[in-house]
Amino acid sequence: MTFHVIVGRGAAASKTAQLLAEDGERVRMISRAGGGPGHPLVERIAADATDTDRLTELATGARTLFTTAAPPYHAWPAQFPVLAASLLTAVRRTGVPYVMLGNLYGYGPVDGPIRPDFPLTATGPKGRTRARIWEEAVASGAKVTEVRAAQFYGAGAYSVFSLMVQRPVLEGRLALVPQELDVPHSYSAITDTARTLIAAGRDEQAYGRAWHVPTATLSVRDLAGRLAHLAGAPTPRLEQLTERDLTLLALTDPFWAELHEVLAKPGHPFVIDHTETEKILGITATPVDTVLSDLL
Repeated sequence: MTFHVIVGRGAAASKTAQLLAEDGERVRMISRAGGGPGHPLVERIAADATDTDRLTELATGARTLFTTAAPPYHAWPAQFPVLAASLLTAVRRTGVPYVMLGNLYGYGPVDGPIRPDFPLTATGPKGRTRARIWEEAVASGAKVTEVRAAQFYGAGAYSVFSLMVQRPVLEGRLALVPQELDVPHSYSAITDTARTLIAAGRDEQAYGRAWHVPTATLSVRDLAGRLAHLAGAPTPRLEQLTERDLTLLALTDPFWAELHEVLAKPGHPFVIDHTETEKILGITATPVDTVLSDLL
């Protein structure tokens, strides 16, 4: 029986493993902690993906190698290239098709809906790091594709919305948010991200280019309101964190300093175009209320 390799153990990795296993396909999950969903077809292995020889051994014979792994947010410029180089070397050694989970940082500030064929013109450290990882993968000649997700939401998500809005809304508390409250923003559900990763890995025409996860697009105030309505919680109380607030918070945790680079331009919607994913890969976005209901 063939098997797939997934590097990472977060929500997107775990959901991808679960969906593959439910389709009757074997999965080998690799992470430092050896985590992953408990399923008879999911083999969980504790290994460091920057150990290229070990990673090569584990990926040999695989049908697909998926990676959803990422270093700590503030350490991307220093650590992400090391991880990416190890993954790419293992892919080139084994010849396994390679599916990367990326995000939208590489595009930099963009006006209008972002298409996956837009140039990667980011100049900030995190955006440039993401762009370079993709550019080097394509230039290597490997059989590679990248699935780019917007901000995650829903069960298992780790994002600004899940960390800073979700719980305060459900508990009826004030939520302080580092993004504009009434400007449209795209959100990707974890399950839709996993479904897109799998579809891209299975479709020969998906390789050599990037794809966008189908998203829901609405303001953070509207999304919070939908969550409150479903949960029977009070009308959300939201306030936007200012640049000065983020600067002061950065004195306590480096995470906050990293947000300056990735905030959308003031007054500009942050919206992605996922038309081709729907048309070619056959993946559509799960309705917002369905995604949010899984939180309750």
